[in-house]
Amino acid sequence: MLRILDAKTGETVPAAPARRALTRVEAHVSGRDLTGLRVLLTTDLLLRALELGGTPVLPLLTADRHQAELHAAATALGIRPFEDGRDLASGLGEAQVVHVTARDTPVPGTGVTVAVAPAGGPDADVLNGLADPAALRLALLDAPRRTALHLAAGALDEAGRRLGRVRQSVAGWARSPSRPVPEKVRGRLRDAWEDDLDVPGVLGVLRWMESQPEIPDGARFETCAYADRLLALDLTRDLGRPA
Repeated sequence: MLRILDAKTGETVPAAPARRALTRVEAHVSGRDLTGLRVLLTTDLLLRALELGGTPVLPLLTADRHQAELHAAATALGIRPFEDGRDLASGLGEAQVVHVTARDTPVPGTGVTVAVAPAGGPDADVLNGLADPAALRLALLDAPRRTALHLAAGALDEAGRRLGRVRQSVAGWARSPSRPVPEKVRGRLRDAWEDDLDVPGVLGVLRWMESQPEIPDGARFETCAYADRLLALDLTRDLGRPA
C-alpha cells in the first residue's frame, strides 16, 4: 500500500485507505515555473502509483492563472490530463482526497496534503526549446520531492545523455527472449515507490539491476517497461531502431 507523508500532520499515512474507492488527487499550482511543474509531476506520479495499486483516481488541477500553459507543459512532460478542479471539486461522491501543493502553501478542506519543495534553475519556457522534454522530467525525478532542487547549467543535457544511454540499453535487451520481472526486483521497485513516492529509489533499483549478472537481458527489458508505468520516461522508445 502506498504510504505518504501528510504535510498537515507530519505523519506517514495511507494515500488511499480504501484501495478500491475513487480518490480525488488535486494539484494546486500558483505559478508557471519549475516549482509548479514539480507539483504537476508529483501529482502525476501519485496518480500512477495509486492506479498501479488498483485505486481509481480523478486528477484535478486548481490554478488561478496560466491554466492553458500549465496544461500544455503537463502534456509535454508526459503528465496525464487534468480536469479543472474549480469545476469538479465540489459535489463528487469520492471519500478520499489527496492535495499536492508547493511547500508551505495552505490548502483548504480535508484530506491528505503532499508538500513539494521548490525548484529553480531554467525558466519553465525551457520546454519550448527542449528536443526531448523527458530529459526535464528525469532531472526533476532525480531529487526527492521534499528536497529543494536547483537545476544547474548543463543538468538537462546530462539528463538527456543518461536517458539516451538507458533507452539504448533497453532496446538492446529487447532483442533477447522475454523473461518475467524477477520478484526480488519487482518487490524492491514497489517498496521504493510505496514509501512516500521514493522515485530516486526506483531509479536506484534500475541502476542496481544492471549490475546483477544473474538477471537475463529479457528480464531487464521487462523490468524497465514495468517501472516506466510509473516513471513515464518512454524508456522503450528506441525499440527497433538500428543499434
